Amino acid sequence: MAAVERVPADEPSASRRAAVLAAGERWSSGQRRLVHLIAELDASGEWATDGAATCAHWVAAALDVEVCTAREWLRIEHLLARLDVIDAAFAERRISYSKVRTLTRVATADNQTELCELAQRVPAGRLTHALAAWLAARETPRETEARQYTERAVIPRTDVDGMRTVWCRLPPGDGGAVMSGIDAYVLRHPPELDASADAWPSIAQQRADALVALVTSGGGLARSEVVLHVRGDGCTLDDGTPIASSVVERIAPTAFLRALIHDAEGRPINASGSQRHPTTRQKRVVHERDRACVNCGSTEFLQYDHEPSYGESRRTVVDELVLRCWACHRARHRRNGQPRG
Repeated sequence: MAAVERVPADEPSASRRAAVLAAGERWSSGQRRLVHLIAELDASGEWATDGAATCAHWVAAALDVEVCTAREWLRIEHLLARLDVIDAAFAERRISYSKVRTLTRVATADNQTELCELAQRVPAGRLTHALAAWLAARETPRETEARQYTERAVIPRTDVDGMRTVWCRLPPGDGGAVMSGIDAYVLRHPPELDASADAWPSIAQQRADALVALVTSGGGLARSEVVLHVRGDGCTLDDGTPIASSVVERIAPTAFLRALIHDAEGRPINASGSQRHPTTRQKRVVHERDRACVNCGSTEFLQYDHEPSYGESRRTVVDELVLRCWACHRARHRRNGQPRG
């Protein structure tokens, strides 16, 4: 195995950044070369001489990776053979392996140029959202809904540490409802300090506890709200995930709908009141304005915090409410010696 290059601790930080970039370029080039060679090996049939069930099994054993990883490499390279524009961008490092992996799930010879240009404009972490919006704009709402319904799945597996992993793939409306129910349960059951670990449970741990509680109780422990944005350019969930307009049309007759009115500049109109807790309308206005925790930028388990505290102002108005995640909210009031509010 090749020695790992290390930058001395006393080297300037710019040297470390340059080292990371150089290593990343070598890794990207090596990754493309690897998937290309694996595809050649698959076509040659040489892997069978060692008694392997498939080329993916041979690669997994030879390189000490999981079979699913080797299958993914083969899937990508077989598709790249028909996607010359994306393959060229990958070779020239204009798009990363992460983006190539995502693009090959929807790209065709006809749309690859447009999708490759899209991928170069969008960060890897937002590419799935951008592709979902791109695809939704080119399908009828009924086609989108039918495709997503067909592709739904729940796949369980047992991990090496004995834990049970359940992987879910749901249409956006159903997925939004599931996550909304889980998060609503968490917000109604504040976490307690884990004495054995001397730490607060993480967001992922709280969601796991909430999911178990909801499933084992029949799902009746939490009342949740799914926020849908209906705009001129389409419908989305609150996190930006596109949702077919046909889904919105189907649930509208039975849903309790609230309208959030915006002014001429696109800002939600103010709302105020003297009550202790913000109204649902006030929450919608503040959420549309802040979108994330004003301290750490988290979008998980957001709460509405008074600034100044309600004990000082004795009122609840939008201009004195901000979004904070539960951790920043709790920390702020502990520092100030105040109850949360």
